[in-house]
Amino acid sequence: MAKQLLHLVFGGELSSLDKMELKDLSKTHFVGLFPNYAKAREAWKAAAQATVDNAHMRYFVVHLHRLLDPDQSAHDEATPTAAKTVPAKAPGRAPKAKAAERGGKPAKPKKRG
Repeated sequence: MAKQLLHLVFGGELSSLDKMELKDLSKTHFVGLFPNYAKAREAWKAAAQATVDNAHMRYFVVHLHRLLDPDQSAHDEATPTAAKTVPAKAPGRAPKAKAAERGGKPAKPKKRG
């Protein structure tokens, strides 16, 4: 049996696109608790894609196993670095979010011709 690495998936509407602050904590959507990152990511993706039309909705994956056992090394789980540090969001991010992913640099214009 594989080692259980608990992950929590939750989401809600942000008060502003400029900060990671939920508008109303009482309306937080707790998707569930999962035994590994792969299952948590599946649930995150489904929840995020279901709300893709609302730019203020965000879903997150919390690595609970790291909070419960901080001495455990990060190599216990094959998780991409970006997934550890970037809040989960479905495809179709706002242009400002895409620029932030490029380090705040604007996209290069496409050459025509």
